[in-house]
Amino acid sequence: MTKTNQPDGPTQVEIFRRMALLKANDERARKVIRSGRVQMTYYSYRGQEVIPAAMSVNLTDKDYLCTIYRGIHDMLAKGIPLRDLWAEMAGRVKGTCKGKGGPMHLTYPSKGIMVTTGIVGSSMPIANGLAWASQLSKDGRVSVATFGDGASNIGAFHEALNLAAVWKLPVIFLCQNNQYGEHTAFAKATAAKHVADRAVSYNIPGVRVNGNDPYEMYAAARQAVERARAGEGPTLIEAVTFRFFGHVFGDADKYMDPAQKAAAMAADPYPAFRSKLIADGTATEAQLAEIEAKIEKDIDDAVEFALDAPFPDVAEVTRDVYGATA
Repeated sequence: MTKTNQPDGPTQVEIFRRMALLKANDERARKVIRSGRVQMTYYSYRGQEVIPAAMSVNLTDKDYLCTIYRGIHDMLAKGIPLRDLWAEMAGRVKGTCKGKGGPMHLTYPSKGIMVTTGIVGSSMPIANGLAWASQLSKDGRVSVATFGDGASNIGAFHEALNLAAVWKLPVIFLCQNNQYGEHTAFAKATAAKHVADRAVSYNIPGVRVNGNDPYEMYAAARQAVERARAGEGPTLIEAVTFRFFGHVFGDADKYMDPAQKAAAMAADPYPAFRSKLIADGTATEAQLAEIEAKIEKDIDDAVEFALDAPFPDVAEVTRDVYGATA
């Protein structure tokens, strides 16, 4: 890693702040669901905080994000307001989609958060469309499509990479390889040894990084963003990480290797990065504790805001719905 793609001190602290927000929000979501105060389908992203935190600091509000149902961490890192997020997760009218989308269909265009898809692999073709619009309008925007390792076996993955390569679209394909596609280990469902190796088929850069290392992730993201903005086309990034819990909240995760899971949790990137910032003199314990305390208060506020908000009126069932007339 060269000095040009090494995050400076303030950027490292900002990456930590975003990681702290993602970690605390996931912990609160699981706690609130267990309490029975909110009922929702929830896909924990705990353990994957580095990837969106280090990617998002290289993006602007105008850059586009297309993510998936395990993508709340992507959206938080990109800047979705906590109140709006929690109101939508709780199905309340003050949410980003009036409470009608829930945690699997969040959107917030003013921060470039364009779509959350419930269809595996569909973030990529949509990101291509947004990138093509940017290319035509010459607005300098970059589109990022995030997806899991399982989606790299979907036809849309190959179609999207091929088209983006042919047209040199300003798009980044970010695979968060958390070792499991739903209930199946990566090696049992994917013939390729690495997702990044597939980039060679489309003559684009394929970069495989340690998705739990903020410095590696930042460097890869920065290079891909600069390449896209310069009109040099797409990049495929495979960020290797590990999800600490099962596919969906309540999943007993019996299909996961217990030793592998224990080792991954022992190497939790959040406390590791926190300790490094202090050891390097980049931040003090007091500074980081203050960041964490503020985040907890902000989440307290967001949860109460959401639970105090009303549910959508029944009339909302027929609003914002596209339909053809006879």
